[in-house]
Amino acid sequence: MNPSELLRLVDSLHREKNIDSEIVFSAIESALVTAVRRFSGEESEIQVSINRDSGDITAVVDGQELDQAEIGRIGAQTAKQVIIQKIKEAERDSLLDEFHDQVGQLVTGTVQRSDRGVTTVQLGNMEAILPRGEQISGESYHNGDRIRAVVYEVKASGNRVKVILSRTKPQLVQRLFEQEIPEIAEGVIEIKAISREPGHRSKVAVSSSDQRVDCVGACVGVRGNRIKNITSELAGERIDIVRWSDDPMALIPAALQPAEVEQVLLCDMIGRAIVLVKDDQLSQAIGKYGQNVRLGSKLVGWDIEIMTAGELEEQIDRAVGAFMELEGMTDELAQRLVEQGYLSYDDLSVIEPDALMEMGGMTAEQVDAIVEQADEKAEEAERVAEEQKRLKKEREQAEQLAASQAPAPTPAAAVVEEPPAATEPEETSEAEGEQQSGSDASEGEDDGSDGNEPVAEQVGQAETMPTGSAPEEAMDKNDATDRN
Repeated sequence: MNPSELLRLVDSLHREKNIDSEIVFSAIESALVTAVRRFSGEESEIQVSINRDSGDITAVVDGQELDQAEIGRIGAQTAKQVIIQKIKEAERDSLLDEFHDQVGQLVTGTVQRSDRGVTTVQLGNMEAILPRGEQISGESYHNGDRIRAVVYEVKASGNRVKVILSRTKPQLVQRLFEQEIPEIAEGVIEIKAISREPGHRSKVAVSSSDQRVDCVGACVGVRGNRIKNITSELAGERIDIVRWSDDPMALIPAALQPAEVEQVLLCDMIGRAIVLVKDDQLSQAIGKYGQNVRLGSKLVGWDIEIMTAGELEEQIDRAVGAFMELEGMTDELAQRLVEQGYLSYDDLSVIEPDALMEMGGMTAEQVDAIVEQADEKAEEAERVAEEQKRLKKEREQAEQLAASQAPAPTPAAAVVEEPPAATEPEETSEAEGEQQSGSDASEGEDDGSDGNEPVAEQVGQAETMPTGSAPEEAMDKNDATDRN
């Protein structure tokens, strides 16, 4: 390779791909050593150097300098391969740096294709993927659709860069708020916390640094126009906006809205908050499938338990009684444990020994004995619960099997006895009798029944019903007709 051409390529690589020239020179020298070793043998001692100013290549093998023509022939192909490789690595590193800075940021792309749930998105000159697990449940994407997501992960894959997008992370909600609400972009309103269940519901806690700006009202917008734009982007996901407070006593009731909270009891030692509500607010505070309390717990950072005052009293009495069964437990210590929120053997099994020693004035050996007993009791309770669950499942399966094998109930009208048929006119009377009998049965149900009696009872009534009344009346009519 011509020395001036070598220098020109290295300089071009440095300027266009932002690769340090020294890195390229060192890579070419290392590649030339490998190439020369193929010709001279593995045991040869080889030194190769490139003059940084002139571009001349010098190679010494076992103390003898190689001819420049031979070096040029070997070096031309080697230098070309190294430069191509360095260009690919430079492009990869450049993309890595670019997208590493965008992790957690909102990007907009175009759907290219979807294959087995994995959607490929075109981001400028880069292809990214949106895996099935990072898609909002129920959404579908078609070629050419515009899509917004956050950059979740960026990693090198050989000479390529793999960019993974997400539409399920809480950062997507935050970026959409920043885009739709100018006060957040300007820093007047700050998002303090977000908890999210993608496609269903999110809770966003916000605060304002300017007392004149209502943080909740600004996020909702006039007639809810701002929040509507965000929910429509999230496939109709419901968003609750909560006013942030540093006081958990104020933040926790706000996080459980729209339920009304009566009282909050904080158990600092185990990070639990017991929230008391009225009976008619219990289901709303817990939410469908526990969603409201679960999102509220994530938002405030406390383990929230919802219960009524009566349920709390029952749990306290049950916990005190259970703790008193432990050897070495005192009534005073049991009461103090309950006051700190320890309501089960599971809670007691994870207590800090130092805290228990301080609360009960006990030695380390006494504390270890109590905790060990609590562990055993908790394991036993878990085994009992699992056994009850198994028995319940078996019982339900047996009931379903019995129901599927049971014969269908006989209709009430089918068991009504019919008078014997004799002559043709009597057959006509029989049909009329059946109609009359059905009419009488219906009238009897209207007069003496509310319509909700079991089928078995109705069948019993039909069997005991006098069988001669309606048919005999019909036969008397036919006799009179014959006589006329």
